[in-house]
Amino acid sequence: MKIIVLGAGAWGSALAMSAAQHPAGHAVTLWARDAGQAQAMRAARQNARYLPGIDFPPSLTVADGHFGALLPGADLVIVATPMAALRGMLQALAGCAAPVAWLCKGFEAVPPGADTASFGLLAHEVQAQVAPDLIAGVFSGPSFAQEVALAQPTALVAASVHAAVRDALVHAFHSPSVRVYANEDIVGVEVGGAVKNVLAIATGLCDGLSLGLNARAALITRGLAEMTRLGLALGARPDTFMGLSGLGDLVLTATGDLSRNRRVGMLLAQGRSLAQAVESLGHVAEGVYSARTVVQRAQLLGVDMPIAEAVVALLDGRLRPAEAVAQLMGRGPRVEA
Repeated sequence: MKIIVLGAGAWGSALAMSAAQHPAGHAVTLWARDAGQAQAMRAARQNARYLPGIDFPPSLTVADGHFGALLPGADLVIVATPMAALRGMLQALAGCAAPVAWLCKGFEAVPPGADTASFGLLAHEVQAQVAPDLIAGVFSGPSFAQEVALAQPTALVAASVHAAVRDALVHAFHSPSVRVYANEDIVGVEVGGAVKNVLAIATGLCDGLSLGLNARAALITRGLAEMTRLGLALGARPDTFMGLSGLGDLVLTATGDLSRNRRVGMLLAQGRSLAQAVESLGHVAEGVYSARTVVQRAQLLGVDMPIAEAVVALLDGRLRPAEAVAQLMGRGPRVEA
């Protein structure tokens, strides 16, 4: 297969490396927006900024410049940009004949004064607006880029209403180190990927305040209930949230030491400002940017999401860490649902 990965961050680089080591001998090109970064990667044969010390496979090609020249003959195009850049990338890909899959997780942020009907969308909703003719889907699941780049065992989900997209992702990435499961419920997979980042900030806060494992378990479990409620309101299947892109991704992101979103919560608990926490990461923490939109969509749908709402209040500076916990614990009793 000829595979093009657009975006040379940690996750895009890791998947490009994984595909380039596939036993089928795929031809893989990793495209970087920044020409200087591309040149540095070609010289070092690694992504020293995001995955230092992990060498590229010999067969991996690094490119820059206008990516349109790479698309003819492609069997699969992977969009490995943050959510904020997805709309522009899909507009540029309109008319692409190859299956397209994005890696970003979250809801698109709503620009100040913008119509929430045009923004604040999941990735597949953005695609329906700007490039409706694309055969497209999402590649998601519990995965840290570093472990994928090191070929450690990982299971992922290829979600799309199009069988051609699901099949292309399976053929491209299913290997001795990566197991790929196909799923038609793109709504559920995307909701899981978006909400788990917000919930990971909450569990990071919990861990940073040393509230204990009982509190962490409660946050994860009740967070899963919030995620499921929102997903069902958007038309997802309930069983999706018990799978890799729901419970699996939530547990990984909420408890793993490599989780950027969990790290944000821990830094806030230590008294860092949000700006200081984000700056210290050196990577994008999607939960910071999608939390407000998650809550906006939930409120429009009448879905109760108290943990996500507390995270937004914390990020906005309306609650201090201890106050956010007190607000959640001070809620009245209710039947578990």
